[in-house]
Amino acid sequence: MSHLRFIVIGITDAPHPWFPPEVMEIIKEGKVFSGGKRHHEIVAPLLPEGAEWIDITVPLERVFNAYRLRSNAAKTIGVFASGDPLFFGFANTLKREFPEAEMKVFPTFNSLQMLAHRLVMPYHDMRIVSLTGRPWQEFDRALIERAPKIGVLTDKEHTPAAIAQRMLEYGYTYYNMCVGEHLGNPEKERVTTLTLEEAAGQEFAMPNCVILDGQTVERTGIFGIPDSSFALLNGREKMITKMPIRLLTLQALELPTKKVLWDIGACTGSVSIEARLLFPHLHVEAFEIRPECEAIIHENCRRHGAPGIEVHITDFACCDIATCKICDAVFIGGHGGKLKEMMAKVVRVMAPGGVIVMNSVTTPVVEQMTNHRPSSHQLWDEACRELGLRQEPPMRVVIDDHHPIVILKAHLR
Repeated sequence: MSHLRFIVIGITDAPHPWFPPEVMEIIKEGKVFSGGKRHHEIVAPLLPEGAEWIDITVPLERVFNAYRLRSNAAKTIGVFASGDPLFFGFANTLKREFPEAEMKVFPTFNSLQMLAHRLVMPYHDMRIVSLTGRPWQEFDRALIERAPKIGVLTDKEHTPAAIAQRMLEYGYTYYNMCVGEHLGNPEKERVTTLTLEEAAGQEFAMPNCVILDGQTVERTGIFGIPDSSFALLNGREKMITKMPIRLLTLQALELPTKKVLWDIGACTGSVSIEARLLFPHLHVEAFEIRPECEAIIHENCRRHGAPGIEVHITDFACCDIATCKICDAVFIGGHGGKLKEMMAKVVRVMAPGGVIVMNSVTTPVVEQMTNHRPSSHQLWDEACRELGLRQEPPMRVVIDDHHPIVILKAHLR
């Protein structure tokens, strides 16, 4: 393949764009151009006669193949992209797909800059999140971290209304929403500032973007959620990992350096929620066998403002985990006598250096109640030996007059 050269030109939604003389000369001499359908409608009158246009549509592999096929005839491809092509833009995609290609970029203002300009709002302190073709993870993180000003790039699924509804559901009600539609198009441009309740019930024209302004937000959080604030399974207080044990468990999981936490036997979701709020960079997946716990976990997530926890109501020992993100931290809160099978299943998919933690109640009374079956601690030791896990010294904790808790921890070698 001949050496490719991309000229990436940023444009706004203006129907009659202005480009500097250097860009106009590039367009005049070009033979192959590319961009979205909307970009084509805008720049078509400026393209030279006979110029070829490659639509940027999914799947992108088809687009990339078209670029490669044209590389022999036309080594330079002019690409039109929205705003600043290096700001969550197509230039970044080209750099990943064609790392050896030469590239020159002519940016214009991105949509969030334009919206801030219309609002006369300083934006040097704005947290930027793209939801364009992306999941909610980074947006949820910005909310949990109480970012006072959040700029959001939207798409047809993550609309301003959907964003407002999600914020209201999880209690992030102290923001106003500023929406910019068709920015740069003098005939269609509209900028509105609304409450979240107002935005949740409206439709907005595409393309649009959002700035969430919550300058009054208090950056206060609770280190250790009180047990009394959780909805419980059948009102049973013992069916929750107590707050002091919960915090020690999270410490043992080494979560500041981890990416994906699996909470197996989540019950009320207390461990998942505490982890999500303390370490909002984490992707958290909660597994629970009891169907009645699903509503309880979701209720507790809403109570505590913890969006983004993926809940799986299933028997972990038998479920298909192929679609789950690869874990590097696992807490086993319940195993139903299938501990060794669960640990073997985890180890097969866990990232190198991963950590597994389990809390065990070990007293003679408990061992008698199991009718002489191996205790959880014994099963844990056997599984660690069989799977080649490196165990840490157990941590024995007593927080009340009930049974002591032993926090067990092992690393994948």
